Amino acid sequence: MNPGTLRHRIVIENPAGTPVADGDGGFTQTWTALVPSPVSASIVPATARDLERNVAGTVLSTASHLVTIRYHSGVTQQTRITFGTRLFSVTGIYDWEERKVFQVLACVEVVQ
Repeated sequence: MNPGTLRHRIVIENPAGTPVADGDGGFTQTWTALVPSPVSASIVPATARDLERNVAGTVLSTASHLVTIRYHSGVTQQTRITFGTRLFSVTGIYDWEERKVFQVLACVEVVQ
């Protein structure tokens, strides 16, 4: 993995606290940044070949993009990625080369 390909600046967020009822039968979730400032990432559209290569052996319902970041142990399948005005929900996590240096996150873009 070439760190020079990490050209996008993203915010990695995890749920903060418990969801609060919104009065209409749904809930509102607050989010907190996993790291205090934006991190470098690579965001590319996911292809079937990419998914086979990067998330093989993982239960994965769907993915629209692959986001590569430097390894962070706090990233889970509840994590979301903010890139400008776009939101991505993490559906799968792959530790590239199993060295805890880079992670490939299979994500679905959330349409608002």
